[in-house]
Amino acid sequence: MQALFVHGMGRSPLSGWPLLWQLKRAGLKTSTYGYSVSLEDFAGIKARLVSTISALAELGDYVLIGHSLGGVLLRAAVNGLPPGVRSPHHVFLLGSPLQPTLLAQRLGTNPIYRTLTRDCGQLLGSVTRMAEIGPVSAPTTGIAGVRGLSGKRSPFSGELNDGVVSISEVSAEWLTDQVRVPSVHTLLPSSKRVGDIILERVARHDEKGGRFIS
Repeated sequence: MQALFVHGMGRSPLSGWPLLWQLKRAGLKTSTYGYSVSLEDFAGIKARLVSTISALAELGDYVLIGHSLGGVLLRAAVNGLPPGVRSPHHVFLLGSPLQPTLLAQRLGTNPIYRTLTRDCGQLLGSVTRMAEIGPVSAPTTGIAGVRGLSGKRSPFSGELNDGVVSISEVSAEWLTDQVRVPSVHTLLPSSKRVGDIILERVARHDEKGGRFIS
């Protein structure tokens, strides 16, 4: 089984090193995909990712792991795969928004945010563009951190969150399942529990029905 990791906005492929090391030790063949939101727009990053996934699919079964914006890119790329390309065995979304995010909407007009995040930052706050990406047909597990601030100091009005996105922003009915872990957004790819979840799902997947078995 192959595993491709796509990092979040403002991070690098190195952010997934702890997770990938755990998966590699368990027998998966791991790889990463890198991009820069300050140098590329969403469409360009997606196009390169489609090519990367297509090449990966030729080598056999694979899973996709996306942290934050990386998960958004993965959904867009999977939905843009050419006909005949092998679908992913499973998709794992780590703190990846499925709805426009509150923080991106609040920061959308901030000149520093716009300069650093450019097109991808605007996409994360856009109702129309986020809706256009849509769900993926492959089994998909959402992994949500719940160690963000709560109460009056939280921008999420008391809702569970990881400090960057809230539970509602990473939730959707089409997810195969969702698991909550005691982590903040940035540290999700460093969480051993996240690695355990991925390995459990890979091991328990029913190849025939596309669902989980005990």
